[in-house]
Amino acid sequence: MDESSYGQESSANKSISTSPEIDGLLAGVGYAIRPSDLPHVAERLEKLDSAIIAAAAAGLPPEFLCSDAVHYNPSDLAAWVDSMSMLTSLSSPPTHPATAPWPVQIYAPAPLSTPTVDLLAPEDAGINLVHLLMSCADSIHRDDHPSASNLIHEMQILLPRVGTAFGIGKVAAYFIDALDRRLRSRPSPPAEDEILYHYFYESSPYLRFAHLTANQAILESFNGFDRVHVIDLNLKHGLQWPALIQALALRPGGPPFIRLTGFGPPAICEVGRRLADFARSVNVPFSFTLLDEIQPNLLRVEPGETVAVNSVLQLHQFLSDPGSPGPIDSVLSWVKALRPRIVTVVEQEADHNRPGFLDRFTEALFYYSTVFDSLESAAAGAGPEVYLQKEICNIVCCDGEERVERHEPLASWRARFGRAGLWPVPHGSSAFRQASMLLTLFPGEGYSIEEVEGCLTLSWHGRAVISASAWHCGDGVDAPPLAGNIFFNGYSGSDRRE
Repeated sequence: MDESSYGQESSANKSISTSPEIDGLLAGVGYAIRPSDLPHVAERLEKLDSAIIAAAAAGLPPEFLCSDAVHYNPSDLAAWVDSMSMLTSLSSPPTHPATAPWPVQIYAPAPLSTPTVDLLAPEDAGINLVHLLMSCADSIHRDDHPSASNLIHEMQILLPRVGTAFGIGKVAAYFIDALDRRLRSRPSPPAEDEILYHYFYESSPYLRFAHLTANQAILESFNGFDRVHVIDLNLKHGLQWPALIQALALRPGGPPFIRLTGFGPPAICEVGRRLADFARSVNVPFSFTLLDEIQPNLLRVEPGETVAVNSVLQLHQFLSDPGSPGPIDSVLSWVKALRPRIVTVVEQEADHNRPGFLDRFTEALFYYSTVFDSLESAAAGAGPEVYLQKEICNIVCCDGEERVERHEPLASWRARFGRAGLWPVPHGSSAFRQASMLLTLFPGEGYSIEEVEGCLTLSWHGRAVISASAWHCGDGVDAPPLAGNIFFNGYSGSDRRE
């Protein structure tokens, strides 16, 4: 390449039309250059050619000129030439310097079209992180796992710049981990920890709201009845029931006989013992049964019992992909067959049961961003967020029967209960008032209670997070005999008595 050739190129460029039509056509196919710019490009190419010749004369390899060049937009020809023309001064001269036939000019590098991680402000880095999360989810949705893996690596580099102590960085860290687990088939986090459960219970109003609204509806439905039977589809640690036992103990005319049937693993058998001890302390006749799975033939309602069925954050685990048959229909049919006086339901106000991965991921990201934001107001540390990690991983990592966190919004549950023959029972003013008073126990002004067609929702800054509803289908009737471990104000069961 010689000097005369560039002179001819420059002359030719001057003859190119610079009409707006040609400029528009070039811009339309992605070129950030106009015909009028070509003379300038030719001039820069001359300088680049001179630099290459000078470098060769100095004994430098050709790679030296482009080792630090980063080409973010190859369609921007002028910027590409400038980046190639970037000659950094040597820290020490060559051992045998050669005299260049003409002076070599050193040019500053051209501005990069995309800022590096170190140059991003924390706010811009957070926005970029969200874009990367969505791009990664889209790559997984399209089964483009190599691209998804590269994006995860990029996010892991960017994450320290954003910070994980609060804000989008905190929730993004959990979703990046979940995406990485999905790609690498890493195991999900361990099963629920009781300490983390208590952290979540104490630092936010969500579980207390669930227990309070359900208990109020059950208490009102039991008014005037002497033998009551509560069937809890998800007993967990039994934190819901001391308040109801105490309320029934203070009932005018004396407490009823309470029978509580809870579903859960055998490891929580001690929960029943503690509840029995508490009932004895307030002089309430009480029995407890623990069943490890829902089987209609193991449960019966005794004559004269008034039944309440309670489900807190549990029914969604019986759902399947939309349009596919699932256990939920059998469960609701079994519930209706018990003919309970009240059915209390609390569920996440989210839509995480969409079949498409990208839609499900997007909904989960924004939902848990809201929950994490509300938890920050309590300044309770990382415990409450770690408690939610298993939910996030199940939504992001799992498919088919392994995915059990299939949250659906209240409107979907309303339609499903209607098809099952269950009718809504509006929450009264007492439940609304008590739920509103509950919020005063927690810092921050973002929580609110709203009444929606007789149901109550707990929101954070206007975004509904959890909903409570009540349903009925008639009076109690006889059912198959009861089986399992029974507590009569102490421990007893089919194979052990005290």
